[in-house]
Amino acid sequence: MQKPHFSSIASRALAVAVISLGVAGAARAQVDSYTIDVTHTAVYYEYPHLDLSTNRGRFSVKGGTVQFDPAGRSGRVDLTIDTSSVNSGVVLMNRKMQGPDLFDSADFPTGRFLADRFEFDGDKLVAVQGQLTLRGRSNPVTLSARRFNCYFNPLLERRTCGGDFDTTIQRSQWAIDWGLGMGMPDAVHLLIQVEAIQQ
Repeated sequence: MQKPHFSSIASRALAVAVISLGVAGAARAQVDSYTIDVTHTAVYYEYPHLDLSTNRGRFSVKGGTVQFDPAGRSGRVDLTIDTSSVNSGVVLMNRKMQGPDLFDSADFPTGRFLADRFEFDGDKLVAVQGQLTLRGRSNPVTLSARRFNCYFNPLLERRTCGGDFDTTIQRSQWAIDWGLGMGMPDAVHLLIQVEAIQQ
């Protein structure tokens, strides 16, 4: 029986390699798109009140999108925050925070978190890096993932991803500096609860 010619074997091997790379590339290119579920997404803040207790409150979000590629370990987040929705639990404090000394919601009704780098430890999402914009100023922020998971939601009949993320920012970087001279802290802890539904 005639042995296969070397060039024929090489050609077949090359074809298999090209096909394999194409399949792998297609797998890596599989990016799922999600829409932020505003009913299960919010931004919470907390900071010490004159070393006595902790002031806490929350912002609602207007909406946003997520692109997530777990195989490629990459993604993108675009989240819009409603600064006028701030709720400290105290009406007078809400008005102060909405005013020109702090978030200036009249001139800057929204904030934005735009992230384009996802960090993984193995298959586990551990952080999201991006830019936080408030009062028209943008600064880099890294959110640590405290909890993250995706599953098929039987009520929505769609895949849903969500988690809890947090970071600590220096509010003066966004010109939110009222009260610093009176002993109020610059550091504010942010906690972001987010859920998104696959489209």
